[in-house]
Amino acid sequence: MSKLMKAVQINGFGNRTVLELNDIHIPTPAANEVLIKVKSAAVNPVDWKIREGYLQPVLNHTLPLTLGWDVSGEVAATGDQVSHLKVGDAVYSRPDISKNGSYAEYMTAVADEVAIKPSSLTWQEAAGVPLAALTAWQALYELAKLETGERVLIHAGSGAVGQFAIQLAKIRGAYVYTTTSSKNTGLVLNLGADQAIDYHQEDFSELKDIDVVFDTIGGETLVNSWKTLKKGGRLVSITEDPDEATATKHDVSAFFCFVQPNREQLDSLSEFADAGQLKVSIDSEFGLGEVAKAHERSESGRAQGKIIINVSE
Repeated sequence: MSKLMKAVQINGFGNRTVLELNDIHIPTPAANEVLIKVKSAAVNPVDWKIREGYLQPVLNHTLPLTLGWDVSGEVAATGDQVSHLKVGDAVYSRPDISKNGSYAEYMTAVADEVAIKPSSLTWQEAAGVPLAALTAWQALYELAKLETGERVLIHAGSGAVGQFAIQLAKIRGAYVYTTTSSKNTGLVLNLGADQAIDYHQEDFSELKDIDVVFDTIGGETLVNSWKTLKKGGRLVSITEDPDEATATKHDVSAFFCFVQPNREQLDSLSEFADAGQLKVSIDSEFGLGEVAKAHERSESGRAQGKIIINVSE
């Protein structure tokens, strides 16, 4: 095996022109890590927000930085302390976002952040699961503690996170309202949504007695969501920290969700996928040399599903 690999990195923060396809050394896994031969990576909004430098005050990345924090691939090497994974295992992960990512032919990840890939999914589909599905899981199951029979409003149901949120809410036995455009009504209903609200034609804020709101948009959408909640309801946002004073005024609980790696949750998502309960929509696919185009697609806000980077066969 060559000691060099190709990776898409940034040496400074800025627009898509800062993306560079470089030849760098293949990393060596630490004792608690695995080396993954990357098959596919997925693009998420956090990727280009990091590229732009928006999150640098929080994450304090060291440059050059390899982007990408969704991965599917094969274990190529294991550290001495790793016992649950072996060379050749097909895996997927949302690894630590503070470290180098998956826009590369190889990457290292802490083994406890890596799970066996769902056997029913392609490499591309599997790469599209971790970050978005873990976000939905942690928002709905951990923070909102969504229960069977509750009514949940999921904003932007046709987006990557929204699609997983609809499916996880239905698995939990909730009644699902979701906002979307008319062209995507069929998509969200097919995923299990009970009621699609065309935000161009209908006012979702007229809903009442909602148990849980999952906000993936922020701004006015978040502001107009408070009034839909019943007393004791819960709101979770992934775009901004909800105002505690407003939550208190409406007698509800509010949370901000920033997704964290979690192998056990990935194991459960694999079970759902292999049981046919979790579908993955792919918006578009690009090669490792086309990351700028992939970022452009993500930044447009028009992607309906996951944007995939195909790294190796």
